[in-house]
Amino acid sequence: MSVRIEFKNNPSEDERLQILNPLRAYNAEQAGEGMPEKFAFFVRDEKSEAVLGGLHGRILYRWLFIDLLVVPKQVRGEGIGSQLMEKAEDFARQRNCVGVWLDTFDFQAPDFYRKHGYQAFGQLEDYPPGHQRLFFKKRLD
Repeated sequence: MSVRIEFKNNPSEDERLQILNPLRAYNAEQAGEGMPEKFAFFVRDEKSEAVLGGLHGRILYRWLFIDLLVVPKQVRGEGIGSQLMEKAEDFARQRNCVGVWLDTFDFQAPDFYRKHGYQAFGQLEDYPPGHQRLFFKKRLD
């Protein structure tokens, strides 16, 4: 077989999927299908119904990944973040997940996650420069 390597700046989503699909197929052969499931909890303004924040995640291979957690500035410190985390963990338990994992930056809320029982399992220095990207997990068993 003859191949070549081609560079493309800003590939389309379709081109990204052309790379991702063979990887998904390989992963399914090795670890099973995984049955990915996306979910979200929305924080809405009661009057306008506008989305002000929330939690977005996905479940894959019996681990729930928190992709986004945004607590609206006007209600920070009122327990909304804790409620979102509890709801995500309850959802993970309902789906028989092993645990929950996430990543955050050192200037976001690492102490918030530690307070909720999450343990650091990795960090990436200088991402962004002068900061760290931190990885946390919490087993549910």
